[in-house]
Amino acid sequence: MEDTKQRILEKSLELFSAKGYDAVSVGEIAKAVGIKAPSLYNHFPSKQAIFDAIVESTAAHYEKDTGWIDIHVQNVKQDCPTFSHIPEQALADKVRQIFLYSLHDKQVSQFRRMMTLEQFRSPELAALFSERYVDRMISYHAGIFRSLIAGGEIRDEDPDTLAWMYVSPVITLLSVCDRQPEREAESLEKLDAHVKLFFRTFNIERGEK
Repeated sequence: MEDTKQRILEKSLELFSAKGYDAVSVGEIAKAVGIKAPSLYNHFPSKQAIFDAIVESTAAHYEKDTGWIDIHVQNVKQDCPTFSHIPEQALADKVRQIFLYSLHDKQVSQFRRMMTLEQFRSPELAALFSERYVDRMISYHAGIFRSLIAGGEIRDEDPDTLAWMYVSPVITLLSVCDRQPEREAESLEKLDAHVKLFFRTFNIERGEK
């Protein structure tokens, strides 16, 4: 029962990310799973219920996988010590690690592609897209920067503005790789250069006032 339910979620996400939610029928999902359409309703009452379950399961999947590299977007206080006194190269390596995970993890990348399409389908999905891929990331990094400013580790600038400056190029490079996978190596070089420049620009070296 659970295996079938999981296959429904996986195949639905695959189809939604390729065609968009409205273009995929329940019958098409059932066929991809290898069951008859009426049987699908034994697991989910509607296509919307499948979509909602995908949102929930992907969030849980992301939080579980990123926890092992000390990235907990849902709990900024937990991560503040990780970024305190972090060396430049270690920061660049960590950002590269999470970037590659987001780019290549099948469920996460398909979900992002699906939401890129679905943000134009309704105001609710547009708001969900912004919350997942913009607002939450800005809030998380602003919290990190606020902690580092309080500790005298980075320059005392507006944390929200710093977060926008830091996150925006990362989101842009991720979208470039989604559209043009052949530009991954180039994007990784730009990502590395961005993180290191940001670090050197705002980090306060020992003894600096």
